Amino acid sequence: MMKDAIRRQARELGFDDCRFTSAEAPLSGKQFQKWIADNRHGDMAWLERTAPKRIEPQHVLPGAKSVICLAANYQTRVGSRESRAGNFTQRNDAHRSSLAPRRSTALIARYAQFEDYHDVLGEPLKQLAAFVDHIGGVETRSLWYVDTGPLLERDFAQRAGLGFIGKHTNLISRKFGNWILLAEILTTLELEPDAPAQNHCGKCARCLAACPTNAITAPFQLDARRCISYLTIELKGAIPVELRPAIGNRIFGCDDCLAACPWNRFARESNLMKTHARPELAAPDLQELLQLDEAGFKSRFAGTPVLRTKRRGLLRNVCVALGNVGDASALPHLEKAAHDPEPLIAEHAHWAVIQIKSRHP
Repeated sequence: MMKDAIRRQARELGFDDCRFTSAEAPLSGKQFQKWIADNRHGDMAWLERTAPKRIEPQHVLPGAKSVICLAANYQTRVGSRESRAGNFTQRNDAHRSSLAPRRSTALIARYAQFEDYHDVLGEPLKQLAAFVDHIGGVETRSLWYVDTGPLLERDFAQRAGLGFIGKHTNLISRKFGNWILLAEILTTLELEPDAPAQNHCGKCARCLAACPTNAITAPFQLDARRCISYLTIELKGAIPVELRPAIGNRIFGCDDCLAACPWNRFARESNLMKTHARPELAAPDLQELLQLDEAGFKSRFAGTPVLRTKRRGLLRNVCVALGNVGDASALPHLEKAAHDPEPLIAEHAHWAVIQIKSRHP
């Protein structure tokens, strides 16, 4: 069977799971349109611009019949505090988890503590797409995406049986918990769909309680404008003052709702991603980061997702983190940053100085 051959090839290329579904439009299209209409996507204008393609895969690849959904697990600390259920049952506990351990260090989302997953997954995915075209014959056309294509990838992944969309709106795998990256191949080759996954959240609402900014407004409802991942990565302007204290020492993304999920007890060590880990990003020093110039920023974060924020975005986030957790030793660096030629950095540095002085008069 072609499915077996594709799945076997996917495993050989390092993917942890490979499932299949049809290229029929997801039933969630109307919900997505309402989410956009309610402006819950914030400044992510490309989501609105590409909405017609996301809702109808035929606009992406005419004649598409199947979607091959793939998962790459990025868990590297099996048995760690973050992987066990029940550690983030209250919002305050989740907030304290980012502030308590080492106050001078930053938190970077776990997926970003690796080389850029777009690059890591891109090459094997390209090879797999070529394999699909080969076994499908000369008429077969395939397009591959790693979190870059106009597809409602979580909806396809759930329909393919990779996992189910949890109350935090992320995909949960019963094999790997929350620590998974998704990729897809949209193809004109017709393949028998796998059974869809059923939701297994039950009455659990730990992810809602864990969110520091109340971005999960209700089960399965996310307001991206309040999400720390959006605020520290996608938002290009100033972070709203009222949300800055809840960011704690997070400077790129947030894992709190993911880490709260009980399904993480099934997490296993990663396969494809583990050799691309960047351990120096596990707990970088905030004051050192604040002193990075443009060349230093590019050198420090070369080949990682953090480059997306550019220096202005990262140092904006570092200033907020120091404003939340820094002490008087950070003031000279922040006062210098308050005169940075980049206004975004200067404004957030000025805010941070005020916060620290209010705690250490």
